[in-house]
Amino acid sequence: MPSTPVTLALDALGILHRLHVHEKPVRSLDQAAEERGLDPSQIVRTLVFRLEDGSVVLVLMAGPGQVSWPKLRRHLGVRRIASATAEEVQQVTGYEPGAVSPFGLPRPLRLLADRSLVAPEVLSLGAGIRNAGVILQRDDLLRALTLEIGDFAEGRPGSGAP
Repeated sequence: MPSTPVTLALDALGILHRLHVHEKPVRSLDQAAEERGLDPSQIVRTLVFRLEDGSVVLVLMAGPGQVSWPKLRRHLGVRRIASATAEEVQQVTGYEPGAVSPFGLPRPLRLLADRSLVAPEVLSLGAGIRNAGVILQRDDLLRALTLEIGDFAEGRPGSGAP
């Protein structure tokens, strides 16, 4: 198996993981989950947002969940946020869109995580290369990263405004 900046970072942290490289390009969340032997809720997407002051945050969102922009703005105390462009994603994370991970970043970034990702015991994150994912224990993820865990998902019952 090849190594990636993500697997090298996990190795350096002593975190057990498995790299899954897909045989064909990944076209959907369901395909990625099925081929990795997981439920879609166990696939964690690492999303990159640019704030009004030019700083960047990463938001980890489990499964098919969508980020609630009002909740994210409220948590961050800003009026405006935008999804980072593909060029900004590459520049800030060192990864191309679709391969982003909170591990192996060129510099520390503020990490937010939707509370939905603390439910599954096993998670899969971007591996730093396209069409691949790393699979690891949730507890290792929570121990290794400084995450601000909150309610950032759209449409969660009882969570207020969408």
